[in-house]
Amino acid sequence: MKINNKAKATHSTIANIFYMLKTMFKVSPVLVIGEILQHIFSTLPGRLVSVIGLKFVIDEVQKGGDSKKILLGIVLMVGVLVLGEVSTSVFFELFVHREREKLDYGIQTMFYKKAAELDLQRYDDPTYYSDFILAIESSSDSLRYILGMVKGYVGEIISFLAIAGVVLTIDPVCLLIVILFVAVFIPMGRYTGNLQMKRREEVTEKHRKGDYFARVFYLPDYAGEIRTSGIYPLLRKRFNESADEVIGTQKKYVKKLDILFYIQDIGIRAIGFVLVLGLYIGYQTIVTGNMSAGDFVATFNGALLIGGSILYLTVYSVRGFTERSKMIEKCRTFLAEKEKITDGTHIAECGEPETISVENITFSYEGNDNNSLDGISFEIKPYEKVALVGYNGAGKTTLTNLMLRLYDVKDGAIKIGGRDIREETVASHRDRFAAVFQDFQIFSASVGENVALSKEYDEERVWKALKAVGFDKELPDGLQTILLREFDEEGLMRSGGEQQKIAIARAFYKDCPYVVLDEPSANLDPVSEYELNHAMMTQATDKTIVFISHRLSTTRHADRIFMLEKGKIIESGSHEELMSLNGKYAEMFNLQAEKYVN
Repeated sequence: MKINNKAKATHSTIANIFYMLKTMFKVSPVLVIGEILQHIFSTLPGRLVSVIGLKFVIDEVQKGGDSKKILLGIVLMVGVLVLGEVSTSVFFELFVHREREKLDYGIQTMFYKKAAELDLQRYDDPTYYSDFILAIESSSDSLRYILGMVKGYVGEIISFLAIAGVVLTIDPVCLLIVILFVAVFIPMGRYTGNLQMKRREEVTEKHRKGDYFARVFYLPDYAGEIRTSGIYPLLRKRFNESADEVIGTQKKYVKKLDILFYIQDIGIRAIGFVLVLGLYIGYQTIVTGNMSAGDFVATFNGALLIGGSILYLTVYSVRGFTERSKMIEKCRTFLAEKEKITDGTHIAECGEPETISVENITFSYEGNDNNSLDGISFEIKPYEKVALVGYNGAGKTTLTNLMLRLYDVKDGAIKIGGRDIREETVASHRDRFAAVFQDFQIFSASVGENVALSKEYDEERVWKALKAVGFDKELPDGLQTILLREFDEEGLMRSGGEQQKIAIARAFYKDCPYVVLDEPSANLDPVSEYELNHAMMTQATDKTIVFISHRLSTTRHADRIFMLEKGKIIESGSHEELMSLNGKYAEMFNLQAEKYVN
């Protein structure tokens, strides 16, 4: 199953860098401006001292200048260096740590908000999902890297202009030598950046597989099966294979990248700066006498600094920005992703239940040739209790997902009160439903918050909802009792059935006209199952309920039952009516009843 999520057009490296800078500036302008200024104050003074300062001292000593003048120059140089270090330390202590946390939090909030709005079908595409994980996991790292590169870039530009001005007054040829050698290696820097990004993409995909098997070893959901079965060797084998794939991918790129880095450093620094430039300056000083000793030191140090600046501004920055630009493109594409489940213009009312009409709907998941639902039509009257039954893969969960607009139908329509649900805003439509999914989740929060799914809740209504589902376990701190032990060592651990009751209580707590329950009694014992069924029929009389169940004892009290097979409704009616048909439903019910009797 693959969804085409390629961006229609990619942005240039410069556009991506400015996009990320603009994003960072919105969250923390103090950090962006401050880090750039801090970098300038921490690097430029030292470089000026190593060029102008040393030239001054050496020339004064060589010509026998005033010792007080020399001493004053040294004191000024030390003062400039100390001032730069102090300003850097103060900035870090007062602003950097706080603002970096603020930046990380702000950017992560953007990504998590987008992830919460993401269409479910995006999770069906492994390629998109890998890019999605890569974008979220690398966002903070990319931000700091880009900010570091940008502040370095600005600092190197200023340093280049200042030092180049000094070197030009002494010998312009030195500057020309440096520029020529660096320019030769710019294409290699760009190629290296692309290669690094390709490595990162391949490694991330392999890491995603390894992370899955790693989670299996420590998540409590899998603890029982791992300890009571022979699955551990298989899981360990898969984990080792994924680790070997990561190592193999790294090996494939590391050798080539190391060679490229080595060639660049040797070609620019050793041959260009040390050999060619050193020979030229030495010739001008010793043979022609055109340079003094101070000029020699200033020119050599200045040329090296200029070379480093140009190297950073071209080869290293091109390599770094090229690599990160591709990562930013993924982040940018993810944040700009348009939802396919879009708002209508009407705001649905969360009042009394109305008729739900399913009109000849067809649906298939992306990449599937066969329809999961094929031409289904039926109506659910207000306050009805409707059961969806059928074998696995019949389309039951797909149907409820379409009712909730987690997906949209391909053909046909679902209407509530005569209005197509696609005409409603997504939030107002879903607000009409309380849903308990087969893979429900209990959160590391209080019992009250877990039932209300909100920090603010009505305690009386929460207790009433818990009572309705038969939850009668003692809670040490009442509704403030924390569940799970993610953040609280005293957190309460409940059985699967008790957790399911808490999840189902959400449907009774929420003030809405429709309830969707996917396997509501899967983890319940027979007595609890009976109590839940009784509660749904007697205490939820003001709601329309649609529930999926494989336990047909749960369905016998439903007003109507729809039997699905291969995406079609093959039987419908009350329990008694379907039993009298002696069809598929009766066959399933009798098989289950026979097991209970035997």
